[in-house]
Amino acid sequence: MRAPTACTSAQKQCVCTPVEGADTCALIVAGGSGERFGDPRGKQFVELCGLPIMAWSILAFDRAPSVGHIVVVCPHGRLEEVRTDVLARLALRCDVTLALAGATRQDSVFSGLVAMPPDFDLVAIHDGARPLVEVDAIERCIQAVRADEQLAGAILASRETDTLKLTDAEGRIVATPDRSNYWCAQTPQVFRVRQVMAAHKAAVWDDFVGTDDASLVEHRGGRVRVVESPRDNIKITVPEDLAIAEATLTRRLEQGA
Repeated sequence: MRAPTACTSAQKQCVCTPVEGADTCALIVAGGSGERFGDPRGKQFVELCGLPIMAWSILAFDRAPSVGHIVVVCPHGRLEEVRTDVLARLALRCDVTLALAGATRQDSVFSGLVAMPPDFDLVAIHDGARPLVEVDAIERCIQAVRADEQLAGAILASRETDTLKLTDAEGRIVATPDRSNYWCAQTPQVFRVRQVMAAHKAAVWDDFVGTDDASLVEHRGGRVRVVESPRDNIKITVPEDLAIAEATLTRRLEQGA
């Protein structure tokens, strides 16, 4: 494994050498406190099938042929912990840059964007707490953007299968929308670097807070499409999610996936 390269400031741009022929940098957002999960370590450091949760996300992107570099956004004061307790346990082909998290997820993503090497056309932004993402899904999302010059980005998403209800402020149902056009957004969300960087800067200027990175790009008029993904690409938010992830990952490992 090559030693990971760490940027000590979110304003310091990485000068690492990307993997030849790869056009995408992965940006793994693992800077949250995980308060809803209820573990003082932070959910990204909790063990899942023998490795910290965030390690499985890093491994998936390292194995994706289109990815040539990985940026991991870390909580303040825990850079060394990520180096020694996470990265040192992984045999990676890509160099890794560490960036510092901001006050919000949106701030953290911008920190990671600033820390990226300059030689990539695309960036795949992924939640460090989504450890079940698969290489095939990553590559399909990247290819969707690469294949259509009119797109600013593409996101993994699963079809909504439950009946949806729209209510008023008192909880009374006012409509039952057609669920066929509703999707549950996931990550990675893949964008052209120039457009997502411009969207983040515009959001700061407009004081706009989005629910995900795609919403920032959409706010600026960029076209983003969905790429269908399995529903098991879950985000670990509460303890019961960990049990689901462990069962799914254990099955995959037993099948040699």
